[in-house]
Amino acid sequence: MGTATSTRDLFVRNATGLVRSWATFDAFIYSFFSINLVTLGWWIFSFGPITQGNGNLVTAIVISSILMLAEVVIYAGLIAVMPRAGGDYVWQTRVLGGGLGFVLAITGWVFTLWLWVPIYGNILAVEFISPLCTILASMTGNHTFVTWAENATSNNGYMVASVVVAGFAALVIAAGMKVYARVQKFCFYGGMLGLLSMFVVLLVSDHNAFVSGFNHFTTTVFGVKGNAYAQTVAAAAQAGFKPVPFTSAALGPSMVLIPLVLFFNLWPNWGATLYGEVRGAGDFRRNLRAMSLSVVATAILALVFLGLIARVATSGFYNDANFAFWSSKAVLPVWPYPGLLAAFLTTNPILQLWLVLSLSLWFWGWCGTVFLSSTRVIFAAAFDRVLPEWAAAVTRNGVPINALLAMVVPALVASVLYCYNIVGFRTATLDATLVIAITFLGSTVVAILLPWRQKRIYEGSPVARYKMAGVPLITVAGVIFLAFLVWNLWAWFTNAAYGVNNPISLWFIAALYVIALAIYAGSRVYRSRHGINLSAVHQEIPIE
Repeated sequence: MGTATSTRDLFVRNATGLVRSWATFDAFIYSFFSINLVTLGWWIFSFGPITQGNGNLVTAIVISSILMLAEVVIYAGLIAVMPRAGGDYVWQTRVLGGGLGFVLAITGWVFTLWLWVPIYGNILAVEFISPLCTILASMTGNHTFVTWAENATSNNGYMVASVVVAGFAALVIAAGMKVYARVQKFCFYGGMLGLLSMFVVLLVSDHNAFVSGFNHFTTTVFGVKGNAYAQTVAAAAQAGFKPVPFTSAALGPSMVLIPLVLFFNLWPNWGATLYGEVRGAGDFRRNLRAMSLSVVATAILALVFLGLIARVATSGFYNDANFAFWSSKAVLPVWPYPGLLAAFLTTNPILQLWLVLSLSLWFWGWCGTVFLSSTRVIFAAAFDRVLPEWAAAVTRNGVPINALLAMVVPALVASVLYCYNIVGFRTATLDATLVIAITFLGSTVVAILLPWRQKRIYEGSPVARYKMAGVPLITVAGVIFLAFLVWNLWAWFTNAAYGVNNPISLWFIAALYVIALAIYAGSRVYRSRHGINLSAVHQEIPIE
């Protein structure tokens, strides 16, 4: 490492300008919302019957959640050793080298996150706009709301929702970390109350009430004639689908669901790039508790949800309804959003509206995650002078505003390509989880090597005291999680069921990495002409 003076000369300025305005509890909520049961969980569960019809979600959730604890150990340790804005980017560039670290981090945290805005928009459309319009149609009898409910999942509907996502996320992030913390706390408490309300409604109801309520709403709101419940089951069966009960172990087929389930629970580390702004970030045990709790609590809530759905609607109908919708065989013309299914169990319009609105807080509390973590990666790369220095500019309240713009504008372009499926772009967005997993793989390798590659810093951290059979705990967890990630990557690349094993996706992924490499190479040449050695920059730990 260089002297203090040379270190200051390497970076854009003497201090980052970011503020440690979050407590550990704020980081916990952010992690909890990142592996979001209501938004990501329910959405991805619905694809289970399409991906692998005879697999069991319960088995896949339990196994993957246990293995996620290895990821938690890795990231809690890396944060405690180097609690800096930028997270993966900082660790990878300091251990694996500037070029490889930059390419992995920018591709995963920036380019790929542009793709997530239309995915968030899709979820907003099916989980809030469409259910809300359905309830309003039931309350008012106004057929305009029925039209809006159905059109929410059109190309234009997805585009409007994507713009709302980008606008809301940009607004709450630009307000600063303190304001963001207040917003997500409100959404956390309100959303948990909404989920509890839903669980109570399901608990006090029975199967007959569900069948009656489902048939009543599909008839009165959407004009479906006859027994819509029975028609939904028949439509799935006619298409060749045979649902497996949640009580079935189905270990082999359920393992095939794990790469799908990771779309929802791979992200307890999502706040890792923000820990330069979290008080007490150097406390390994505190970081470990926060992220572990988010994994365990979410898994428990997921199992409770699936159990209650199986009790009231039956697991067979839940899978049938999702299969029918995604196969364009649905009797119910809107996505079978679980919050809406629960609302069908009551004729009280206030309770129905409460369920939809309160559960939507899970979305609004989660929405900012699409940009917030990525802005810190852009900021960190600009602070190192790899990206243009204007991206390291911060406002008075510590917001890297130009980095935020670098996320918003390209994301809107990606939304247009996705919503109207220009050049088959929707296929490319299926790479969203895979590319980020490759970035996480990079940090997993960092965790394995850290005790030797950054020995002085590691041994001076609280993480060094934790060992298993004399081997650093962070290394042991890294080996476990590395094997898990490699297995999932193999599954994504070889099994067409996940949608990425095709020429469009593979060329798209390759193009992203080539672009990132070109940016780094161009920056290295440009900076060297101005007397700045990026290799020297990446040998130093960034200033706080």
